[in-house]
Amino acid sequence: MTERPGGRPGERAPVAGAQGHGGGPSARAPRSDHAGGSAGPHRPPRILLRGRPGVGKTTVVARLAERLRAGGVPVAGFLTREVRAGAARRGFLVESFDGRRGVLADVRIPGPVRVGKYGVDVAGFNQVALPALEGAPAGAVVLVDELGKMELASERFRAAVEELLERPVPVVATVHVHRHPFTDALVARPDVEVVEVTPGNRDRLPEALAARLGATPRG
Repeated sequence: MTERPGGRPGERAPVAGAQGHGGGPSARAPRSDHAGGSAGPHRPPRILLRGRPGVGKTTVVARLAERLRAGGVPVAGFLTREVRAGAARRGFLVESFDGRRGVLADVRIPGPVRVGKYGVDVAGFNQVALPALEGAPAGAVVLVDELGKMELASERFRAAVEELLERPVPVVATVHVHRHPFTDALVARPDVEVVEVTPGNRDRLPEALAARLGATPRG
């Protein structure tokens, strides 16, 4: 997905080993550039795919969904897609994996919630995103693209994400490197693993993550 407004130009990605809630090394969330980590013996994976705008986070999640389904693993959640009018980006849509679609943001929406030049349709987003998280079937992997400034304008969505992370379901979500209090708190959780998405690993991440999440191997 290409760059969206609300970030900090030139900001460096947070370094590996950021402190967790406890303030000490034992509370630090794992950091890696691959998908081979562990969420512990009793917790399903909670993975944040973090990367700079345009690095391919949405593509990784879309391909992961395809690979999981092909490997017999149900998926739930949603993707965020750009809407363009010719060469100009006009806004964003939210698409759930069960086929629902709604407007997330558009330059023609006057507000009151705005991110850059886009007005955010919080109600329209909630109508698609909330059921996609709350209605995840048993055994599904929940994919969330993305935890960005537009999506996080919804208080109900933030609450749904927090509730999701307390349920016994695997979760893979995309986040920007740009700072936000909500995602900063998620990154600091000791049960959350952060995988950095880079041009060097983005093509192999879907297969590696799918294998870890229980998809039947190809062949």
